[in-house]
Amino acid sequence: MKATGIVRRIDDLGRIVIPKEIRRTLRIREGDPLEIFTEKDGEVIFKKYSPVGELSQFVSVYAEIINKSTGITAVITDKDSVIAAAGSHKRELLEKKLSHEAEHMVSQRTPYVYRLGEKRVEVVSGEEKLHVGICSKIIVDGDIAGSIILLIDDMGAIPSETDVKLISTTSQLLARQLEA
Repeated sequence: MKATGIVRRIDDLGRIVIPKEIRRTLRIREGDPLEIFTEKDGEVIFKKYSPVGELSQFVSVYAEIINKSTGITAVITDKDSVIAAAGSHKRELLEKKLSHEAEHMVSQRTPYVYRLGEKRVEVVSGEEKLHVGICSKIIVDGDIAGSIILLIDDMGAIPSETDVKLISTTSQLLARQLEA
């Protein structure tokens, strides 16, 4: 555990303010769920809660099936990081933070499909060859919990209509699973 040197007091309603610098660094936004852990020695630990991350082994299977069905690298994310990946670029993607552009894309309710000539969006920062081809949101109880992303290759091949339908259907199935 890393000390920050920041001390905060609990107010009369039991609230504590998480400093802006920490929220920005950890990408914690207003309304984000935090899971609370306690240790026997009195430590209280707050951790960003990810419903998609809770099912990481399960969503890994989804990513593998999508990859085998399409032959394209598939990525399943929560709102700001890669939870599961399958395909030739799995190592470069797994457990990495999304690029700011991809994170913004995930936060939008409308699905995204790359069109020839558009500016490409990197999935994770620093991986110039890995771009979003299709991004379908996982919406649980009205809130965006994450997304399923199918990559496009260096040539920028346009995703097929079948791929778009597959990713859309899979994101809906995953959302239903998370609601259960």
